[in-house]
Amino acid sequence: MSVAVPKGFKAAGVAAGIKDGDVLDLALVTADPGTVGAAVFTVNSAAAAPVVLSRRHLESTKQVRAVVLNSGTANAATGAEGDQAASATASHAAASLGCNPDQVLVCSTGTIGSPLPLAAVQAGLDKAVTELAVGAEAGERSARAIMTTDTVPKQTSVVSDAGWSVGAMAKGSGMIRPDMATMLAVVTTDAVLDSEAAQQSLIQAVDVSFHELNVDGCASTNDTVILLASGASGVVPSPDDFDKALATACRTLAVAMAQDAEGATKMVVLRVSGAKDAEHARHYGRTVADSALVRSAFYGGDPNWGRIVGALGTVAPPGVVAAVEIAFCGVTVARDGVGVPHDEDALAETMAAGDFSVHLKVGDGPGEAHVLTTDLTPDYVRFNGERS
Repeated sequence: MSVAVPKGFKAAGVAAGIKDGDVLDLALVTADPGTVGAAVFTVNSAAAAPVVLSRRHLESTKQVRAVVLNSGTANAATGAEGDQAASATASHAAASLGCNPDQVLVCSTGTIGSPLPLAAVQAGLDKAVTELAVGAEAGERSARAIMTTDTVPKQTSVVSDAGWSVGAMAKGSGMIRPDMATMLAVVTTDAVLDSEAAQQSLIQAVDVSFHELNVDGCASTNDTVILLASGASGVVPSPDDFDKALATACRTLAVAMAQDAEGATKMVVLRVSGAKDAEHARHYGRTVADSALVRSAFYGGDPNWGRIVGALGTVAPPGVVAAVEIAFCGVTVARDGVGVPHDEDALAETMAAGDFSVHLKVGDGPGEAHVLTTDLTPDYVRFNGERS
């Protein structure tokens, strides 16, 4: 259940001293020669130095030998110094592993505006190279090393009967909103894929997983999802089988992020159906999930459908708002844009018990989408108010 389980990969997680205290803060994932790489990056125009570097490296070569990930600083909004630090990180890893610098991808997560302590990173890399290993324990340490405000490491795996497997890890619990968020994910597979197939499959998987996640409506500077395919199993998977496995792994990680969201007490699945198309459905769902009023009501266990109508009305045409049907936990609370009788106390009790769902039927069209979000709690405000 880790990135170091599929054949052709090793991983390590070490305490490099980027964070205060003796805590894991640098991860290294290495791949056998010939490994194909694909990635999806943030669309934020303030993309961090490691994002710019990794994007450039993948454009120059589709072969990836290593991914270096640090937590503690995002190396974003750090100017030329940040660019040089990201480049030096890749070069140092390449020299240690005997590969070209453009075969190394770099990811960072943490405080924006904080410079990367390059000496600590390089010393940490030297240590990580000596600790590289295969198996679950190595993968666990690497998953812990990329955590910031996460409370648990996030890992998953999918094993195919055909003889290939997928392993994945991710971090993210706040500043999470498509496209994508302060989230990093590395997915490894020993299936045989070419670069075009890997990229297309990853785009599809991200679209039905991480792009459906919205914790706080804040898009990050560092979002990166990387897929590495070593081909070490020798098995060429059917495209459908691999697409399903990759989507399953990414969805599992997305749900884990929602369940570990900063200050959250419950995860909420927003389903939108009946829209003109999937794009409209997702836009409606994201808009509702962006509403602090709606998510505060989620925290209070209040089936306040009026706040949903208000949020929906900021982006949907009058006809959609007038026809909307809203259900909490399977209980219809509004139809044709107006409230209908329901047992408010019983429904509030159900909502207060834990995770729940909300369904918005906005018409009779074919468009449908799901958005994962959470309640907005005093702890979220307190936590982020206290952070530097």
